[in-house]
Amino acid sequence: MSKSLLFLLDGMALAYRSHFAFINSNLRNGEGIPTGPILGFANTLEKMLEEQQPSHIAVVWDTDAPTFRHEMDEEYKANRPPQPEELTVGIPLIKEMIDGYGIKNIEQDGYEADDIIGTIADRANAEDVDVFLVTPDKDFMQLVHDHIKMMKPDNQNGGFNIIDREGVKEYFGVYPENVVDVLAMLGDTSDNIPGVRGIGKKGAPKIIRNYGSLEKAIEVAPDIKSTRYGNALDEQAEQALHAKKMVTIKTDVPDIVDWEVLNWDGPDTETLGKFFKRMEFRSLTKKYLGEEVKRWVDRDVSDKNKNQGDLFVPHEVESEGDSEFASYTEDKVSYQMVSQEEELENLVDKLIDKESLCFDTETSGTDPMKDRLVGVSLSTSAGEGYYVPVGVEDGISLEKGLKLLQPLFGNEKSLKIAHNFKFDYMILNRAGLEIEGPAFDTMIAAYLIDASQKLKMDALAKKYLKYETIPIEELIGKGRKQKSMDELPSEKIKVYACEDADITWQLHKVLKEILERDELEEIAETLEFPLMEVLAKMEMYGIRLDVEMLNEFSETLRQDLQDLEQQVFEKAEMEFNINSPQQLGEVLFDKMGLPAGKKTKTGQYSTSESVLSKLEAEYEMPGLILEYRALSKLRSTYVDALPKLINEETGRIHTDFNQHVAATGRLSSSNPNLQNIPIRTKRGREIRKAFIADKGFKLLSADYSQVELRVIASISEDENMIEAFKNNEDIHARTAKEVFDLESLDNVTGNQRRKAKEVNFGIPYGVSSYGLANRLGIENSEGKEMIDQYFERFPGILRYINETKQFAKENGYVKTLLGRRRYIPDINASNWNRRSFAERTAINTPIQGTAADIIKLAMINIQEYLEENDLKTRMLLQVHDELIFEVPEEEQETVPAKLKELMETAYELAVPLKVDMGLADNWLDAH
Repeated sequence: MSKSLLFLLDGMALAYRSHFAFINSNLRNGEGIPTGPILGFANTLEKMLEEQQPSHIAVVWDTDAPTFRHEMDEEYKANRPPQPEELTVGIPLIKEMIDGYGIKNIEQDGYEADDIIGTIADRANAEDVDVFLVTPDKDFMQLVHDHIKMMKPDNQNGGFNIIDREGVKEYFGVYPENVVDVLAMLGDTSDNIPGVRGIGKKGAPKIIRNYGSLEKAIEVAPDIKSTRYGNALDEQAEQALHAKKMVTIKTDVPDIVDWEVLNWDGPDTETLGKFFKRMEFRSLTKKYLGEEVKRWVDRDVSDKNKNQGDLFVPHEVESEGDSEFASYTEDKVSYQMVSQEEELENLVDKLIDKESLCFDTETSGTDPMKDRLVGVSLSTSAGEGYYVPVGVEDGISLEKGLKLLQPLFGNEKSLKIAHNFKFDYMILNRAGLEIEGPAFDTMIAAYLIDASQKLKMDALAKKYLKYETIPIEELIGKGRKQKSMDELPSEKIKVYACEDADITWQLHKVLKEILERDELEEIAETLEFPLMEVLAKMEMYGIRLDVEMLNEFSETLRQDLQDLEQQVFEKAEMEFNINSPQQLGEVLFDKMGLPAGKKTKTGQYSTSESVLSKLEAEYEMPGLILEYRALSKLRSTYVDALPKLINEETGRIHTDFNQHVAATGRLSSSNPNLQNIPIRTKRGREIRKAFIADKGFKLLSADYSQVELRVIASISEDENMIEAFKNNEDIHARTAKEVFDLESLDNVTGNQRRKAKEVNFGIPYGVSSYGLANRLGIENSEGKEMIDQYFERFPGILRYINETKQFAKENGYVKTLLGRRRYIPDINASNWNRRSFAERTAINTPIQGTAADIIKLAMINIQEYLEENDLKTRMLLQVHDELIFEVPEEEQETVPAKLKELMETAYELAVPLKVDMGLADNWLDAH
């Protein structure tokens, strides 16, 4: 007789994951039933039944009735959001489907599914039955036993991960019998169980491993070496013991069916097939009835399901119906032209009390500092749009139009929604319209949800709304015949403009729910959305350039390049085109006989920077070529190019700050990129001298000191590194002291400090022993020894690295301290190179991302301070960890100190933040 296999499924948890897996697929049948959660659950069951072939199975559910935990604590689950409507409709249908599979649904008032599963599993385990708990809930790991394993859905690859006792130890740091001790200290915010403040996911398992149980740890709390842990346990003992009772799964629920009655003999194929036909699941209907079924396609784009990334493998969503997109249909929407003043007055009266206003601008071009406003489109509900042409022949005058619109945009209570809000803000602000109140940007929201996805509105509409927008090329054409919006009649723009506002409105509803689901709402509302206006004002301020200085510098560089060219020709004993890789390769490797590296695909010698850099140590000529190239690039890219970018209207240069480019959360700069101005070479630094203050002002540079290392110390909770920063030590010297086992900081040599600096910036980002050795020019074995020594002296860093990689492998993403997410798709890749790169990305992102978040917080606080106090100081630039301000003479005694304070208190780390400041007439001298 074959051995019994019992599978117990956590119905509610799997239903929720199914809901989120298909939330953006907009699956509804002809009855209008949202079928995504049902399909997700069906896919999970199909895969599990086919692969595992259970002999006994049940799906266990929670009920709406209060449980014994609610009686123990009235705050239990008090903060849980209401169940999504799709699940309220879908769960009864999922249970009906499970009946069709011939599987029993089990529930009992007064107890949660966890307790019922625990009771059945415990009894079966006692009889040596192999039990599998199918759930994504980590709390179930406390039930894992000799014959009980957990099957956790694999978010990234589909299928399941089997977790046994060792798997629990790997996840929690303790074996199953101690999981409740760890859970009690960690608490559970979703269930409103507070846990023990001050003891995190790193400290909790360590304490339990040392003392065996929560009770024992509390008993010896005064003697625990870590004062912080000891005090926390001592002061919160009662709370911790209560939490342990709350998180402990019962295994003695009365009147529960015995495992033997859960035997499974297969599905009722006809009943199940008819159910799938009603739901319009094509593949499953064909499987169970042998019939084709036509998928009904929802053409109403006003209420789309929302999500990014499937949590289960979606078999059905590949069918023909899902590749169809809704598009503009005149009788499905209400898009109106508002080209008369009286019409606009009536529209403003109609919309003025709305809680939110979605808007979009039509402009003469794409430069917010040069191009002008053509029209404004508005929407406050799905399928609705209004286009207001302004400042054009067939519209309302610019002055009158903006005056009538001002009450709408100046309403501080209404939420202002846009796609690329910063652009629209700048266009409207320059035109004379002030925007007040909170903001929501669908582009930034999508970036927060998944920075790797396409962020243009048309791509997001396809992904989240199953809607295909009108291409702009239909209006303005392409290539040489392309027109601008101000050349088109307003009637031709109307539908396109209204659709933009309408679809952006709908995207806002979708993306807002995903932000809430993924716990990204706070970082959106407190960081990224407020930052949009800050950046817009910085871009509009711009910065002044000393054109005369750049012209003189250009001439100096021209002479330097001529001198270098003559030196190269003398060494080569011939003249040739230095900028020609082919001629240069022939001179270096054929004529001069330098050792050649690999050739390019065209058969030429490679003269890339990496090739020349390797030769530079032994031969003079490659060094001259590299210097020539560096100066030539400096002159063409910056010195000669920057003056041409000065805005004629303002007399200043205006860069674009991009919030949505770097996956780590860092800001980037473009048109021109001021973050790439060289700083390592003397000649490169000279360019900063051209950035100057207005008359009566000085430039103030405020630069975070070693902010990423401070984040590393805080995020890893490494005691040695924290101590070094708190003592205001030279962190690189301290690292050298530890790694080279020196008696004191005074014994550290310059060379040792240099090596330690490479270690500090390399190891926490996943550098290998080979990589470190290559950077330092040492043997591989010495590099490995340095890394081993580093981790021995800074164990918190190693713990952070391991835990971060594990978190990424289990969840598919990593988070910054402020909650920003970055998805790491290759973290479980079978290819070693891809997986290794993904692991380095996972380690780096929380560090670099947190540093980026901190300076953004500082920028928001600073702008608020400047405006509230009606100060003339202006924040002009953000370059990596540095902020540049323009400060008038009368504020130079007081404002810099306040800015320093705001930057150093922007976010509380375990170590103090430190800012270096300088005040001068130009950027170079201020830095």
